[in-house]
Amino acid sequence: MAITRFAPSPTGYLHIGGLRTALYSYLWARKTNGEFKLRIEDTDTQRNNESAMKAILDAFDWVGLNYDSEVEYQSKRLEIYQKYIDQLLEEGKAYNCYMSKDELDALRQKQMDNKQTPRYDGTWRPEEGKVLPSIPEDVEPVIRIKSPDDGIITFIDGVKSIMNFDSSEVDDFVISRSNGMPTYNFVVAIDDALMNMTDIIRGDDHLTNTAKQIVIYESLGFNVPKFYHVPMINNPQGKKLSKRDGAMDVMDYKKLGYLPEALLNFLVRLGWSNGDQEIFTMNEMLELFNPENINKSASSYNEEKLLWLNSHYIKNVTNTRLSKELEFFGCHLKGHDKKEMLLDLCKERAQTLVELDEAIKKIVEVPNEYEKKGAKKFVKEQTPKILKYYLNTLEENVGKLNIASDYEVITKPFIEEFGLKFPQLFQPIRLALTGSTQAPSVYDLMAILGFDEVKCRINKALDVNFNK
Repeated sequence: MAITRFAPSPTGYLHIGGLRTALYSYLWARKTNGEFKLRIEDTDTQRNNESAMKAILDAFDWVGLNYDSEVEYQSKRLEIYQKYIDQLLEEGKAYNCYMSKDELDALRQKQMDNKQTPRYDGTWRPEEGKVLPSIPEDVEPVIRIKSPDDGIITFIDGVKSIMNFDSSEVDDFVISRSNGMPTYNFVVAIDDALMNMTDIIRGDDHLTNTAKQIVIYESLGFNVPKFYHVPMINNPQGKKLSKRDGAMDVMDYKKLGYLPEALLNFLVRLGWSNGDQEIFTMNEMLELFNPENINKSASSYNEEKLLWLNSHYIKNVTNTRLSKELEFFGCHLKGHDKKEMLLDLCKERAQTLVELDEAIKKIVEVPNEYEKKGAKKFVKEQTPKILKYYLNTLEENVGKLNIASDYEVITKPFIEEFGLKFPQLFQPIRLALTGSTQAPSVYDLMAILGFDEVKCRINKALDVNFNK
């Protein structure tokens, strides 16, 4: 039974890399009948953003990653952190450091000038027989943990195998700032331990933090969880993903017309696979996912793949679901007598809900202007006469017109009788009905609109000679 978590910081939007981490953590917990928890790491009071915090919760609600228990907020756990800081001080495993910022900056500059890795030099670290400097009056101390002097910090990473960090790479890092606020690595380790985390799945940009957190676990006698460090998502050029490439707010994907299951399906494949399978239902993800099979190399964001997946889900979810989703874009089909026909027609060509919304509105809304290029190409001198004859033919058979094939049965003999080519009739009709020559089948359009509306729109176009 795995206990996992997702722990975002509300200092910015939740991007897809974070959502992928959350998805992996969610799948592993649910697959093993464990627990998945959400923790908001909001101790950085200067950078916290209320709207970002809301966006995180909205994103979880939208994609349906339900979490166990209440959301935990680190800002409400400060007394807990202070308790363990006091414990480390009492046990001599942490100490007050009075080195000023200027002194620390000078030390680091000197080390860099000497081509050394910048690290704290242990000036205030208590040791047997060591005389510490006099405590300055004008410096509020930070609290540093005593890291090991020598040896190797080792852990087995579920993605990267055995990881070794020389203790010399981990200095006596700060666990509490001079204002009393505990630091990131300290509170993360405390929370993960007290919340009984068994598996930590996160981006490999946290890899160096893991060595520091292990120091905290071992100093306090906590069990060390299993770590899985997931490689980053790169852009198609192999560079860091930017907002332009897709690293935007998860909720922006909703605004762009993506379905949540398409986005989750896309993300699960960015770093994990099951043979050549591309389409995964949530049940299949839960059945097949194992973090041990996460790829060791970075994955590449592929917008075409995401659009393809979204198109697949748009075609395959119910029309009732689509109708509900479209309300977000101001498209309300409730009560429309041809709703099913309308959705069946338009969803075949739509890659996003935005495109679906636009295609539907193009049909249901009376056009106020007509494509000039199309009108010039397809509206000829004889076109008005042809369209009027055609309307008369439809009107004579109006009682037989219900579905697209009914219009087809009437239209084909008409085309043969007048010796027309299909575009000579259909393109002017498309223009009249939608304002564009790029529209679905004319038969489908007429079946959805009905004869009265078709007649009204064609006559309107003829009144202005398609010139508007």
